[in-house]
Parts: sequence; C-alpha cells; structure tokens
Amino acid sequence: MALTKGKHIIADIEGIRCTVIETGTTRERAEFLKGLLLFNGFEVKMEKEKAKDGTELETFVIGLTDILFNPMIAVYERKLFRKEGVTVTPAYWNQWPEDSTLPYWWIQR
Repeated sequence: MALTKGKHIIADIEGIRCTVIETGTTRERAEFLKGLLLFNGFEVKMEKEKAKDGTELETFVIGLTDILFNPMIAVYERKLFRKEGVTVTPAYWNQWPEDSTLPYWWIQR
C-alpha cells in the first residue's frame, strides 16, 4: 500500500490473514520493509505474487498479521522508528533521498 492510498486491504499470505502493506514490490524493497517492520515489533509475512494462471511472478506481497495496522497512519503519526532511534518519515518509507531539515509536506517527487 502506497502512502498516498488510505484503503485498508486484507488478504491471506502464507495461509494467515494479514493487512497488505505493499504489492508488486521488488525483493530489495520487500526486504527493506520487512526489516523495518520487524524492528518495530510486527510479525511480517511475505510471499511471491501469483499470476492469474498460477505461475509465480518476480514481485512480492508484504503483509502484517496485525489486521488493524495501516502504514499511512503509522508513518504520518510517526509511530514507527528506525534502528538509529529516529522516527520513520514518508521519504524514508518510500526510500527517497531525505533532507531531514525539510518538513515532509515540502518533499516533492
């Protein structure tokens, strides 16, 4: 789920109902989010996406077993932390280059 969409999606990942964090991500992005969310104490589930014919794709679906979690709310309310002890900003979540002196609403893509 991108931070621009507030829709809450629930799906079965590895046979467990999960809140979908992101779909269609690369392995590197999936590992980044998994590490960040594990550090914050969440149980993360991750699996390869499947095409309509059942074949596995090279993209991943990431989910949390906490069904009430919404990444948009968690990031903008600054409830997630990095390993350095700093709060996660939208730029860090999206892996954009970050200038910590700018407010998040000034960051443009």
